[in-house]
Amino acid sequence: MNEQIQPATVRVFIALAPPDHAKDELAQELRPAYDTHAHMRWNRIEDWHITLLFLGELPTETVPPLRPALAALAAAHQPFQLALRGSGNFDNRVLWSGIDGDLDRLRTLAADVRTAVSTCGIAFENRPLRPHLTLARARRGDESSAGELAAQFAGFTGRRWPAERLHLVGSDVGRSREPIHYRDIEAWALGEGNRDQP
Repeated sequence: MNEQIQPATVRVFIALAPPDHAKDELAQELRPAYDTHAHMRWNRIEDWHITLLFLGELPTETVPPLRPALAALAAAHQPFQLALRGSGNFDNRVLWSGIDGDLDRLRTLAADVRTAVSTCGIAFENRPLRPHLTLARARRGDESSAGELAAQFAGFTGRRWPAERLHLVGSDVGRSREPIHYRDIEAWALGEGNRDQP
């Protein structure tokens, strides 16, 4: 019997992640909403991230060539300051926290990530960068919830924290109703290539 085996795939993106204390600070602010809006699909706190580039579903063999390119890129960028601030929504369905701080350096890093990925021959949708951290999604038919919550948390201002690591993240492809869980494929400290220089 000639059975055709489909190549394994992984959903991949490149991101920064807030440190635990910054996530805890926002989670504390959101805690009442977890009860009053339990019908929302809340992202797990450990999965909170700031996407720099979403690559989508890739064959697993295309991922290893990204590692040296991203390692070199991370080494060339120094850590910089960010903060979680405010809130908003996309299409009244997706609730997010805004990003504040050194956004010029964030955009430069994201642009360099795109260049590195292109150099590896991996195609991606070239969407404009909209720095945010996705918190929850409204279920269909309940689109008002994300807008209500965004207004409720618009005044949130978190303390600044250093963005210190670049993450290559994978997830299952989410074909079932199970929540998607993310895992680091690898992560690299920013600025490692310059730490021995005076």
